[in-house]
Amino acid sequence: MTVAETLVEDSLFGPLAVRLDSERGEVTVEGEAVPRIVLGRAAGTKADEHTPVGTRNAGLLTLTVGGEAAALAPGKGRLTRRSFRVDVRHGGHVWRLVPDSVSGSLLVRDRRRLGDLTSEGDGRVLAEWREDGKPDATDAALGYALATAFGTGAQSMWMLLTDAIGELIP
Repeated sequence: MTVAETLVEDSLFGPLAVRLDSERGEVTVEGEAVPRIVLGRAAGTKADEHTPVGTRNAGLLTLTVGGEAAALAPGKGRLTRRSFRVDVRHGGHVWRLVPDSVSGSLLVRDRRRLGDLTSEGDGRVLAEWREDGKPDATDAALGYALATAFGTGAQSMWMLLTDAIGELIP
């Protein structure tokens, strides 16, 4: 699969189109009620097979929110769940998508919990928005884009260690 386009009926913001082009390394989210988000990998760069957009290297990625550049800072994605976080700075706000279970991630804006997202890296995203989080259209569009580009969830450090030890024992 190189291109997957999913039409989503978001519970708060209506119909959205989420597009993942894993070969080009590009994610696009758009809809009538949300700003257009484009997250892309630099042309001609080699994709890693563990990240849907093809890299976690911020130097090889660009992000626009409604046509304006935004700062993107993905974690390295190593041993801890927190290392799989992705931070965005735009318009005076800071967003973070961070794994909080094996399959899901939490979206936060300015330390306010907005909702839970799940994606297996195939371009499909399930979003459950928190009523008390009061997510807006930009929150939703960024959540879908980040979950699509980087996937959600991660093993706990203890599970990774258990697996590593299990591999060492004959």
